[in-house]
Formats: sequence, structure tokens, C-alpha cells
Amino acid sequence: MSTPKSELLLHLDNVWKIYDMGEVQVPALKGVTVEIKKGDFVAIMGASGSGKSTMMNLIGCLDLPSKGTIFLKSRDISTLNESDLASFRGETIGFIFQQYNLIHSMSALENVLLPLEFLEYDDDEALVRAVNLLKLVGLGDKIHHRPSQLSGGQQQRVSIARSLASNPEIILADEPTGALDSVTGKEVINILCELWEKQGKTIIMVTHDANLAKYAHTVIELKDGQIVKSYENGKSR
Repeated sequence: MSTPKSELLLHLDNVWKIYDMGEVQVPALKGVTVEIKKGDFVAIMGASGSGKSTMMNLIGCLDLPSKGTIFLKSRDISTLNESDLASFRGETIGFIFQQYNLIHSMSALENVLLPLEFLEYDDDEALVRAVNLLKLVGLGDKIHHRPSQLSGGQQQRVSIARSLASNPEIILADEPTGALDSVTGKEVINILCELWEKQGKTIIMVTHDANLAKYAHTVIELKDGQIVKSYENGKSR
């Protein structure tokens, strides 16, 4: 049964991604069709080389498919010019990366303010929002610390706060605990669960870790660029 359009946030329809490697064409994704509903927590799993990173870039509208169509909130992303796509992506999707991707010359507060500057938020409103987000992730006392003054877990918390800056509907997390020890990683996954359970965010997490995938509601397994299994964990908000 297909998902009602009002609930459908993201739809990949028979999506292929093919890379030209000299004279050879290498398909990284092969005919992938996925529907992600508003308010779901989805884990995309697979070993190295399975197509996870390619799928993450396509879901995040950082790349366009070679064939097939991607609909984000019912809009075909291939019809948008680069500037409109960047704005649409910035308002709709927040990114959390394994290596945090913070700007080291900036404080935690300045890192969180950055996406709000791109989206041309009012300065006072942006400042209040950034401070509140850092408080939300437990860093209210470290807003002026630079990344070098923070632990790995604290840097990832800044990354989470930054991903929430524009109040996006989707949080896209790429191996969010991959660079962290198990205790700190558990704290980060708990924040993601809270964003899903209490704030209704749609979480899409790319991981190779089966233990991490257990926190998700829906699990999609990739192998050799194709979906080999898709199931629900039974968890619900």
C-alpha cells in the first residue's frame, strides 16, 4: 500500500546513481525506491561500498540522481535551480556528520549561528535561537568555547545544535557516533531519540552499526547499491 501524500516527506522513485570512471560506468545505486514518512526514524544500513554514502547524498539533496526521481515534500528536486535547491535544503534538512564539520576558528555559538546567517534570520532572533539550542544539547555553559576546547562528544552536540538551527523537518545523521566512544555515543543517540520522540523530527541515520539501528523505527538495508531488506523494529513514538 502506498503512503498518503500528506504523510510522505521524501520519495526516491527508481533512483540510479552512476559514476563515470574513465571508460567504465560504475552504478553506486541501482533502481532504489524508498518512501520516508513524516515523523519516522529511519536507519540506512550497509557495509562499506553498499551505497550508503551515495544514498545519503541523494536523500540530503547534495547530489542529483543519474536516473529516477527524488521528491522532497512533493517537489521534484531536479526541477530546482542550484540556488533554490540550496535554500530548500537548508530549510528542510539538518545535517549531522561523523567528523562534526565544525569551523575551528569559531565558537560553538558562532558555529550554530552560521546556517541562520545563510538563511538571513534577524540577528537578535538568531542569537536567542542559537543559545537555546546549545542549552537543549547540554552546552549552555560552553557557548563561547571553540571546538579545540571541547571533547568529541561535546563537538557532536554542537553539530546537533547546528543541524537544528533552521528548525528543519528532517535530521540526516551520517554515522553520528562513529568517532565517539560507546558511552558518549549513547548520549548522542539519546539526543536523536528525544528529537524524534518529543519534537517530532524525522530522523534519517546512515550507519554500519546494527546496535545503533535498533534505536530506529524503520531499517533499510543496502547491499551492492540495492535495497535487500526493509523492516520495522516495532519502536514507536
